[in-house]
Parts: sequence; structure tokens; C-alpha cells
Amino acid sequence: MSAMAALLAKHESKFVALKKGESLNGKITKIDKHEILVDVGAKTDATVMEKDKRNLSMLLEMFKVGDVVEVNVLNPESDTGQGVVSLRRYIGKMAWGKLDKYQKSKEQIEVTITEIGKAGFVVATEFGVSGFLPQSHTSFGKDVAIGNKIKVSVLEVNREDNKIIFSQKTTLSDEEFVKIAKKYKVDQKVKVTVSNITPFGLFVSIEDGIEGFIHISEASWERQDDLTSEYDAGDEIEAVITRFDSETKRINLSIKRLTKDPFEESVEAFPIDKKVKGTIKSIDDVGVAIYLGDSIEGFIKKEKIPPTMTIAAGQEIELTVASHDKRKHRIILTPVLKEKPIGYR
Repeated sequence: MSAMAALLAKHESKFVALKKGESLNGKITKIDKHEILVDVGAKTDATVMEKDKRNLSMLLEMFKVGDVVEVNVLNPESDTGQGVVSLRRYIGKMAWGKLDKYQKSKEQIEVTITEIGKAGFVVATEFGVSGFLPQSHTSFGKDVAIGNKIKVSVLEVNREDNKIIFSQKTTLSDEEFVKIAKKYKVDQKVKVTVSNITPFGLFVSIEDGIEGFIHISEASWERQDDLTSEYDAGDEIEAVITRFDSETKRINLSIKRLTKDPFEESVEAFPIDKKVKGTIKSIDDVGVAIYLGDSIEGFIKKEKIPPTMTIAAGQEIELTVASHDKRKHRIILTPVLKEKPIGYR
């Protein structure tokens, strides 16, 4: 080998041979809106692949020439002879680290609404990650739109499941919630303010920093499918405390339990073993729904209907009261049989 060849070989050996998929550290040598170059020890500086303009703008704000970064090799050598690398994994590590810090400090950060759904909002941080803001954790009104910037705190961070939950509401510590639970008690009547209306219930403010929840099934003794026609944000209502939920740091309440359950009075007209007549409303795989009059519903379990019995919607049949289902507000019935079929239980 000639002296010149030996010198070139020695010089070549100083360069790093890039391998697809590997991660290595490098120093930013150029960063502008046209390109970002990183010295990773190869023959030439590697170029950062970033087609997303939003992400490119973020990179320009986050980094400067001279910063040491971790890159992931996408292509060891492109047609131009340069290695092609990505900063996405490195940005992800930085982002999760920031989220952990913000969760511990409870410091609020600014996010942008990118999607709106029934259950809540997808929001994007300024440092490149998106998370979910549940409807139940919002404090703004209905007039919000994609692109709006709002302040939130980090409620939950789960990197393994790639799950980030934000909140606009004050997060109580376990100790703070215990103090609140001692201040109030189950069955206590309280005045609350409606803060948010969702398909599954009302979120209410009991006092500053103390949140309550009234499930839709606890709003009225009658079945309700939509609370928006009954309540507005800002309404002051009375409710009774039913439970302290230490997991969600919320107090569960009920409106309907302020009054006596009307079913308890109705059921007095249907003592056990009483013979009654009812009209078949519907038939499904579980059993038969029966209308008994005065908005009272009855039910025959599937196994109580003998295979020889013919039934159809609209048919009137004679029945015996078997029990009272107070939870589902219905009378459990059995058909009156002229003779007991073999195998009937």
C-alpha cells in the first residue's frame, strides 16, 4: 500500500459508518427553514428529514446551531451522498420529560384544540405531542373551535400506553380530598352550580376547587336521555351527596333522591302473588316487557315462559306478581298457566 493510500485509509477510518435504524448523538451545524444538518461523524453532515411544516417550525424554535441532539438513522446514504436522520424520537423523549415535570409541578401549559368530539377534545402541545382533554375536565363554554388556544394542566401521563390526559380543573391531592370528605357527609343536601353538561351527566361545582358529578340516571326518577333541555351551565341547583370518589377526586351527587321514589308508592298496588292483567310491549332474548297501566312496567324472564305458550306484541295476558325490581323500577311477573307444563320451573 502506498503512503498516500495508507493516509487516505487512516482518514477514512475516522468516519462513522451509518446503519439504518441506529441512534447516535450529533451536533447541529445548520438550521433554517430550508434544511437542518447534523454532524454525526460521517463523511458528510446528515440531513434531518422533516416534511411536516408544523414540526419544522417547532424544530426551529426548539434548537440552534451547536446543540447536541440524538438522531435516528433513516437512510445511511441518500442519492446526494448524505445520511438521512430523524429527530422525532429525541423530541418524543424531551416531550415526555416535560410532561412528567408539568404533572408534578401542576404548572399550566398552552395547547391548541385540533379535534372536537362528544367526549372531549384532542389538543396539541407546543412541543410536538397531543393528548386528550375530556369534556368533564373543561371549564370553558360551548363556543370553542379547532385552532383555539387554551391553558391546561397535565392530569395523567402514561408513556407505555401513549396516553396523555389534560384538565382545565384544579387537581386535588389525596390529602386535600380527605379533608374535603370530612367537611361534607353522605346524604347531605348542598347547593351546586352546573359547570358542564355531557351525554352521561352533569358536572357541578360544589365550591371553589371541589367538583361534583350527577350521573344522568341520578337526575330524575323518570328515564332521561338528554339533559341539555333541562339544564344550562351556570344553573344553581340542589342535590344530595351519595358518595366520595377518591379515584376521580369527585363527589357524586343525586337530584332525584331529594324526593321519594314514586315506584315505592306504585308498587303497593302490586303485592306479591297478586293476579294482574297486562299487555305485551316487546319481546327479546332476555324476556318479555309488559305494560300494566299508569306507566308501570312489568317483566317476564325468558325462562318463565313455557315453550308451548304463544305470545305476541299487543297481546293481553294474565299474570302473577313474583317480585319487585326496585333498581330497574319494574314488576317481575310470571304467566298464569291453566296447567303446568313438564319441566316448567
